[in-house]
Amino acid sequence: KNVVYAIAYNNPFGDKIITGSFDKTCKIWNALTGELYHTLRGHAAEIVCLSFNPQSTIVATGSMDNTAKLWDVETGVEHCTLLGHTAEIVSLNFNTSGDRLITGSFDHTTKVWDVRSGRCLHTLSGHRGEISSTQFDFTGEVCLTGSIDRTCMVWEVQSGRCLNTLRGHNDEILDVAFNCAGTRIVTASADSTARVYNTMTGACTAV
Repeated sequence: KNVVYAIAYNNPFGDKIITGSFDKTCKIWNALTGELYHTLRGHAAEIVCLSFNPQSTIVATGSMDNTAKLWDVETGVEHCTLLGHTAEIVSLNFNTSGDRLITGSFDHTTKVWDVRSGRCLHTLSGHRGEISSTQFDFTGEVCLTGSIDRTCMVWEVQSGRCLNTLRGHNDEILDVAFNCAGTRIVTASADSTARVYNTMTGACTAV
């Protein structure tokens, strides 16, 4: 037994749960009965982030071994290993359609992956510190990266181009999120504040 560090439901279905542990495994559970379906083994270090795709067919796990892995929910079999980061992966997210994954790493970059092939489509570079959080908007066309460099960057997913850099925090950014329409961005920081930004203009509208 070891620390269970990450957990997620397979929303919107809600009938399965995944847990990621410092024992280097991820487990898939029946959310109603607690039955263990699969133990996913393959990472060489602690698992610190994970997610179901929205279709509940694939699980993604991110680890301190600098890799992410994709797994089949029904069989527990590993689809592929996503290689390319040079430091631990601490954040990952699927887009709404489930065909893209972003992984944020302590190597200061975020990568955009094609889920079907496991191929890296873009490396989003520009932060001067470790990535703490990542997020797609609902359309999957735009994503966010928050960093301990005190900034949040807004990216066009298809091109990998930075659209804006959101500044104003006086300490590291720990979490970022879109509203449901993608028109507003919120950032949470170690400076004891949260900020709201206009996605289009990058203007801070509330602190």
